[in-house]
Amino acid sequence: MAHVTGTALLAAFVVGCSADTGTGGSAADGKPGETSVAAAAPGKYRTLPEPCGAVATSTLKDLLPGAAELSEEQQQKVYEGTAAVTYNTDRRVGCNWKSEDPSSSHTLSIDFERVVSYDPAVSDDDRAREVYTKKETSAGLTSPSGSPDSADGGKDGSTDGSKGDGKGDSSKDGTKGTKSDPSADSDPASHALTTPASTAASEGGSTGATADEHTDGNTGDTTDDDTGSSAENLQPRVLDDLGDSAFLDDLLTRAGSTAQHRTVSVVFRTSNVIVTVEYTEQPAVSTVVPDSKELQEKAQAVARNLVDKFSE
Repeated sequence: MAHVTGTALLAAFVVGCSADTGTGGSAADGKPGETSVAAAAPGKYRTLPEPCGAVATSTLKDLLPGAAELSEEQQQKVYEGTAAVTYNTDRRVGCNWKSEDPSSSHTLSIDFERVVSYDPAVSDDDRAREVYTKKETSAGLTSPSGSPDSADGGKDGSTDGSKGDGKGDSSKDGTKGTKSDPSADSDPASHALTTPASTAASEGGSTGATADEHTDGNTGDTTDDDTGSSAENLQPRVLDDLGDSAFLDDLLTRAGSTAQHRTVSVVFRTSNVIVTVEYTEQPAVSTVVPDSKELQEKAQAVARNLVDKFSE
């Protein structure tokens, strides 16, 4: 009888172990089956070009006419440029050049920003697209409907609008192409433009004085019989043939009653890098208005050469 009882207990123990093993195997099999989020692709660019060597000397001679009056040694110093001070040259670099002559002064600056996403679900390119879109909308512009950055910007506007007050501001942003609230949340270091030309124009509509400043420069261009250019062609605008996305800003500023200067800015994105080119002319005589068309053409030429440099 004792032998039978022992045998029964042993059989029960074996059955129990078998059941436990089955349960354990089922739990273990469940882990590999769980879905995992793949990390977003890194950006195309891991490094940035040396900025002070990014613009050809022949181009600098054209952009900085005042340097031609200097000695050879002084010219070389001007064309070498001055590197911008940044805290992380792996992420951001820049360079500035300046020349002066009795009639005017010219300044060229370029800025390279390599955008890195720290969200594994967001690629570097997507993050760069967000940063670029905020710059574009801060200038009062919007990409053509259907373009990648425009679509992404609309998505960002919807998301940020929902986070802001939940009132569905995305529809409003989509219509106007501006996002004033999200731009305030962005990193100040990522904004190269501080005073959009479109803002000056809109403010001038109510004040009159600013409108004259902004319009006079373009009016001077429209009366050029040789070029036949129109004011509309010289307004701040989106550029559709430069990098992945690009826009141009044009601002005429008066510094008191004795000086005024015009700054043309071209901003473009190529993959996860955002490039800003700023070209400024300040005449010595207050009544002279810098030629908007000439400055825009030269700034765009620099930007196109930089696109090619990133493509090398």
